[in-house]
Amino acid sequence: MEDDSEHEQSSWAYLPDVCLRHVFHWLDDRDRSRAALVCKKWSCAMHSGSLWRCRTITFYGQPSRARTLEFQSALWYTKKFGKYLKHLEIKLSNPYNTPFIKKFQVIMRGLLSHLGKCNSHLVSLSIKYLELDCLIWKNVVRAQFIKNLATFLKRMSNQLDYLNLKGARITLEEGCELLNSLSSVTNRSFISEINIEDFFSLHLSVYSSALFHQTMSKFHRLTILTFNYNCISDELLDILRERSSHSLCTLNIKCHIHDPHGQVVSGMSWANLAKRAPKLNVNFFFERVMKHDHLARILLEEIPVRSISLRSCYFSDPDWTMRPTLTNLLPAYWHGLQKLTLELNNDHELLDNELLQLILSCKRLLFLKVWAFLSVSFMERLLQNRAERKCILTTIKVRIYTAQDDSTEEERLLADIYRKFKYLIDSELNYFVITYPMV
Repeated sequence: MEDDSEHEQSSWAYLPDVCLRHVFHWLDDRDRSRAALVCKKWSCAMHSGSLWRCRTITFYGQPSRARTLEFQSALWYTKKFGKYLKHLEIKLSNPYNTPFIKKFQVIMRGLLSHLGKCNSHLVSLSIKYLELDCLIWKNVVRAQFIKNLATFLKRMSNQLDYLNLKGARITLEEGCELLNSLSSVTNRSFISEINIEDFFSLHLSVYSSALFHQTMSKFHRLTILTFNYNCISDELLDILRERSSHSLCTLNIKCHIHDPHGQVVSGMSWANLAKRAPKLNVNFFFERVMKHDHLARILLEEIPVRSISLRSCYFSDPDWTMRPTLTNLLPAYWHGLQKLTLELNNDHELLDNELLQLILSCKRLLFLKVWAFLSVSFMERLLQNRAERKCILTTIKVRIYTAQDDSTEEERLLADIYRKFKYLIDSELNYFVITYPMV
């Protein structure tokens, strides 16, 4: 028994460092700390930089005994292992009152200050859904937080490659102050990816701001830019063409009903950008912007569109009809559209034929997600065309809305369709289709 025990201990003692680090990789902080007490070798393994390059720090808003040490834990980690960080994500989950926000601001001041002094490797920073326009952010606390973040971004501007401030909801001046921090050292920024979706407060006409244009002109190597349509203008497209056309690959554009989207953007500006940036793909995400005249002003045929998502969010509006969008607007992207998402409450119109013709006309369409009022027979027609290689879909996710409480018959028909095309679905498709009562 003793020999077996000694043999077992010696096996662990001679475990290669690379294997030991791999074991530690799957442990949480508490288990890592306990394991580090076993011996010097394990303690050294815990302090290996490879274990601490990526970090998500979550600050939970609801009061709880289990959450009381989260602020101290965040600071402890930063002081102990912050020098190894490459990718940092900060999450603020459901903040509930002003004292909590004040405490969060103080801890973030210390965390950012320490990181700014000790870290020279950080390339990725994400702080999403700050919602600085909420009333729990008092003016003094809000101003101090933005000042601290701007100082940190200035320190990291030469090394940071990715910044995500989605959902910050700040004023135009504050937003430009933060973005300008990335170029304050050389008056140029070479960051490659920025996410400023919902970065500015609602209802702001950012597209008309000279300050915003001046700020964006400092970015010279953008690869991926995620933002709202209320930032789009001829001036911005010209800036992207002049500064980042050699690197620009993706524009992710959200258009929300509460954001201004009535500006006139020239198709020529889009064409010039696409010509200078041949790798460019544009992804549109529409939230309750469904009227044809609104969409027609935005979806210009010169745009190299790869993905379109149109979501009505269960709202039904008799003033809009989807048919002209499916038959007149979207077919313009037949040569490039790869992903189509439609979530529609189209209880006032049937779209089976128009949707099927659109799918068949889009020669590169791979992904289809549809939540809408459709007939079950639409699925059989779609799968038959897929079986005959008239489209190249690889993902089909459909929720068929029905106005009836009992959808037993529709489910039976869907099961029959699945059995008929089981050979195709199982071998070639990511397939999920259900019925969904909308009563």
